[in-house]
Amino acid sequence: MDIILNEVEARVLGALVEKEITTPDYCPLSLNALVNACNQKSNRHPVMNLDEDAVRDAIESLNGKKLAGAISKSDSRVIKYEHRLQEAFNFSRPEVAVLCVLLLRGPQTPGELRGRTERLHHFNDLDEVHSALERLMKREPPLAKVLPRQPGTKEARYAHLLSGDIEAGQPGPGTEPLTTLVSPDSERIARLEYEVTGLMDELAQLKQQLAEFRKQFD
Repeated sequence: MDIILNEVEARVLGALVEKEITTPDYCPLSLNALVNACNQKSNRHPVMNLDEDAVRDAIESLNGKKLAGAISKSDSRVIKYEHRLQEAFNFSRPEVAVLCVLLLRGPQTPGELRGRTERLHHFNDLDEVHSALERLMKREPPLAKVLPRQPGTKEARYAHLLSGDIEAGQPGPGTEPLTTLVSPDSERIARLEYEVTGLMDELAQLKQQLAEFRKQFD
């Protein structure tokens, strides 16, 4: 399957996957909720400021690739959207969690991935993260690869390949500043980041629910 996603498509797909797992009661997502999910400032790199037209165009493109699309529900007047990653690839839950965070934050080390996937899937140790990465890399075609270690670091980063291959030495989309070896403190911070993200997600969903409730009486 030859799939090349641009930066907006990757963000939209990652947001759809994340919200389906972390806030299933509010999925599929309305266009407004999806825009908010793409533009949230936590657990995103780089932070984007997409408008509805950009997200709608990305959805149409993802639909053509059979990775996402609209869904009609008899009890809703609002068009909502969902991803179709599972139908396309039949991933395991660990693979979904790792790929989702790579889509949302770009190349990361296994330690960073373990902390940042906590709300998507609990990895008991780094070996389980490496196992999920290995399965993604052994796909045909491969969906992830290990990048060369950067100067001053002791742990290699991994990147998804849904946006095309990344050559050696190329920073890749969403690359963050150089980091040193990921320590237990770094993993703890990453997990705290995700806990804060969860609270922000819940607040955003409550605001969205309130806005849609008000629309019914306008």
